[in-house]
Amino acid sequence: MLHLKEQPTLKDLQKYVNEMENERGFTDESILQKCLLLGEEIGELFKAIRKSENIKVDRNSKFSSVDHELSDILTYLCAIANRLDIDLEKAFREKEELNKKRVWE
Repeated sequence: MLHLKEQPTLKDLQKYVNEMENERGFTDESILQKCLLLGEEIGELFKAIRKSENIKVDRNSKFSSVDHELSDILTYLCAIANRLDIDLEKAFREKEELNKKRVWE
């Protein structure tokens, strides 16, 4: 059985997602499939946000709470990064250093 340690790092989350995909048989899904699934989850997040903001949503739409949809998105981000051997924490830190040098208007 999988176990995610308390206060996991981003690296821990990526490792957990890798193990979860192995355990649940999702390793055959391509990067393209994961990207498309991520897109679907983003749509579900938007619907959950609409509902939380009291904006009408089709009753037949399938989505969960905002926190659960964000969790699904994080899972797919980790899965995509894992398939590309990207350390998300390292990538985040590198990108943030570039962003610090940008002029924001």
